[in-house]
Amino acid sequence: MKKTIVILFLLLYSTISIAHMGHYNKYNKIEMEIFRNDELIGYNYYFFSRKGDETIVTNQIKFSVKLLGATIFQVEGFGEEKYIKNQLISYSSKTLQNDKKKFVNLDFSKKDNKFNIKGSSFSGKASNDNVIGNWWNHKILQADSQISPVSGSIKKQVVTFIGKEKINQYGNTYEVDHFKLISKDMSLPKDKRLDFDIWFDKKNSMIIKVSYSRMGDWEYRLKNFE
Repeated sequence: MKKTIVILFLLLYSTISIAHMGHYNKYNKIEMEIFRNDELIGYNYYFFSRKGDETIVTNQIKFSVKLLGATIFQVEGFGEEKYIKNQLISYSSKTLQNDKKKFVNLDFSKKDNKFNIKGSSFSGKASNDNVIGNWWNHKILQADSQISPVSGSIKKQVVTFIGKEKINQYGNTYEVDHFKLISKDMSLPKDKRLDFDIWFDKKNSMIIKVSYSRMGDWEYRLKNFE
């Protein structure tokens, strides 16, 4: 039984690991809605534009949490990822979290095959193996570490395959693979750790749902794609 599970995981992992930008050539937009405690509080949209070998993915996010009619937490941000074929060559974002301004400016150096990062939480060089931690890109399920799309910090991670499931969402039924993504360093403060459940649809090469718990139960749900 254990051997069967290992073989199944290796087959699944190898399928994901050959992921490239070509998997997204048919998409122009991915729309996700954000829920907290099962209440709709905002959105996370991704838009794709292409010119030759260049693909630009823009990200818009906005949500607010209210208590007794008063806004206690809100986020609004914009980001842009630029790829030449499968290589990320730049990323930039600006985010307003309550009254705090956060940012990331990243570019790829061909000379040393690394990313140069200037962010509100980290500045320095990072391995080209990192992936930007946005939910449109299923390569996050194969990476050993991710770069925060909000602050530029680098977070090492462990991804575990949980099993196959079915999800009914917005009137659609998806056959998905369920993964658990957590921080490699579990000694980090709880509010700094990665701790996500992720449901991935191999048929459409798309993350269908993400859930986590932090000051409530949160879910990002795929609503529409074009």
